[in-house]
Amino acid sequence: MLIRTILLFLCALPLAALASEKRLAEADFPTRLEVGGEELVMRNASILEYLFVDVYSAALLTPPEQLLDNPILPGQPLHLELYYYRDIDRDDVIKAAWVALGRQYDEATLADIRPKIDALHATFTDISAGDRYALTLDADHALSLKYNNEEIFRSEDPELARTYVGIWLKENGLSDGLRERLTASR
Repeated sequence: MLIRTILLFLCALPLAALASEKRLAEADFPTRLEVGGEELVMRNASILEYLFVDVYSAALLTPPEQLLDNPILPGQPLHLELYYYRDIDRDDVIKAAWVALGRQYDEATLADIRPKIDALHATFTDISAGDRYALTLDADHALSLKYNNEEIFRSEDPELARTYVGIWLKENGLSDGLRERLTASR
C-alpha cells in the first residue's frame, strides 16, 4: 500500500508542474518592463494556493543584477504583479493585508502608517477572476498601484511603498512560501 501511494504521488508530480505552467501562462506576466528609465526583468513567478485552490499568481521583476535576498532595497526599483484566479471580496483582501502587517510590525509602527494604508485600501474594489494588481516602486520608492492596468493610487512615501510591498516580500507576510519562491536565486 505504501509503495502504491508513493508511486501515485511520483506520477502526479509532473501533472502538478504542468498545471502550474498553464496557470502562469494564463497570468501572462511581462518578462521585461521599464521603470524610471531602468529595465526590470522577470526574476520569478509562482502561484499562491489556499486549501489546494489556486488563488493568484505573483511575479517579481527587478533589475537583472539585483540580489533577491532583500528585493526591497532603497534605490532599487521593483514591480510585483498579481493575477487572480478567484473572486475575492475587497474586505477579505484588506483583512488579510492587516493580518500580515500585524505579524510584521508592532502596534506603534502600524498606528503611524495606518492612515496611509487606509488611503491605499480605499481604492480597492472586489476582485474578479482574471483581474490583476500591480505594485511598482521606482528607484526613489514612490509607489504606483495599478488595477487592471489603470493606476488607482500613487504615493511618493517610500515608507508606505516598502511596507506595503513587504506584505509579499518580507518574512511573516501573507505567505512565506510564496515569498521564498519569488525571491529564490536561480
